[in-house]
Amino acid sequence: MSPFLSPRPRGVLPTIVFAQFACTSLWFAGNAVLPDLLRDARLSGLTLGAAVSAVQLGFIVGTLVFGLLRLADRLAPARLFLLCAVAGSFTNAALLLPGATPALVLGLRFGTGLCLAGIYPVGMKIAADYYENGLGRALGYLVGALVLGTALPHLLRLLAAGFAWQAVVLATSGLALAGGLLLWARVPNGPFRRPAARLDASAVWTVFGNRPFRQAALGYFGHMWELYTFWAFVPLLLATHAQLHPAAGAYGPGWAFGLIAAGAPACVAGGYLARRVGSLRTARVALAISGACCLLSPLLLLLPRPAFVGAVLVWGMAVVADSPQFSALVAQRAPAGTTGTALTLVTCLGFALTIVSLQSFAALQGHLAAHYLFLLLVPGPLLGLLATRRLPTDEAAS
Repeated sequence: MSPFLSPRPRGVLPTIVFAQFACTSLWFAGNAVLPDLLRDARLSGLTLGAAVSAVQLGFIVGTLVFGLLRLADRLAPARLFLLCAVAGSFTNAALLLPGATPALVLGLRFGTGLCLAGIYPVGMKIAADYYENGLGRALGYLVGALVLGTALPHLLRLLAAGFAWQAVVLATSGLALAGGLLLWARVPNGPFRRPAARLDASAVWTVFGNRPFRQAALGYFGHMWELYTFWAFVPLLLATHAQLHPAAGAYGPGWAFGLIAAGAPACVAGGYLARRVGSLRTARVALAISGACCLLSPLLLLLPRPAFVGAVLVWGMAVVADSPQFSALVAQRAPAGTTGTALTLVTCLGFALTIVSLQSFAALQGHLAAHYLFLLLVPGPLLGLLATRRLPTDEAAS
């Protein structure tokens, strides 16, 4: 029977998508208010970069621990999602405690990152439990929600003049709590869930010992090398173009929001395309387009504003459109009973790779002209395409 005809609660996908967006607001909106927190609390010994990195580190450590313990496969995933949403909402709200110190802020942001490890990959695991063959489409919506969350700080900077940062903290904590409760109440275990009965220390080797899975994971890693560094340095890309074309004027934060947020509908459209041509072809086309944009980036910066904006808009769409499809390929090729472990571990390693990419990019800023910096991203798409060139296309429509 088709997975779209299998029994499941009505509106399960919109519920998962909303819960995912609501809970990841702890990550992105939380980062957006950190400059105000550091200023008001006079935490001169703490940099914004360190506070943001604490979330990333917490997420990486959390996904590693969750993956090794196989929590997403051994526990009811909706319950795990709820527990992490509740804990994350409290670690986020605790930023409002009086007498904040650098150590406390770093510890709270690290704790929020740990909680997010039970939200983002577990949300994908829940989707995989409901959409075995339609996973590419389902994950298109989920990653689209994540893209909107990523763009959210740029939008908040436009709206922040009318709101106190404390209200944003309380709102994101409440939103995360509501998202966790809604998913727990409305989304029971999916019809394709295959729980792991016991802790198996060899699960990691079982997962990565599977060649098709390993190829899909390498494609995902190549995509991740490019994605977060591109997102992080979109303002630099826009500022560089403005410097080369001073008559056109500067770009405000709304431009960065639009270029990143454009990836959300691209993820959804990619999900529907994958239903027709498969996740592998969809992912490889998007990766090739974004890789070409990386390679041509010095030339793109020479274009007049309308052409440049159009080209970067295509880049912003392609750079993330492959993400849900690579996640679908990883889930589909994971050995039975290890889907949650596979998604969690691959997410962990992918985010760890983003730190290497981001730090490499930042280190080269003082040594390389800005219009050549984005060439550093080329190896990611190139290696991703090479790794997946012989990946079997035996999947059903995704």
